Amino acid sequence: MQLQGELTAVTAPALLKHTAALIAGGTINLSAVTKADSAGVSLLLELQRRAMAAGQPLVFSHCPQQLRGLLTFFELEEALPIRETA
Repeated sequence: MQLQGELTAVTAPALLKHTAALIAGGTINLSAVTKADSAGVSLLLELQRRAMAAGQPLVFSHCPQQLRGLLTFFELEEALPIRETA
């Protein structure tokens, strides 16, 4: 699955409604994310939490630099598994 566009307070609630589809493949490609804020980071954490609760492994890949900066700022690099390749 690939997320694209903005992961912000405006878009996160609608994306959260599609949790099952987002986590089904086990990998979420973030390469097309153009902007993220703390709500976008929270969305990724919630997707990870729900995947773990369902016993579904979940990995994020191709994290854009701006989003990676937020993860570093919030000290979440260890909480979210991110790969550079899919």
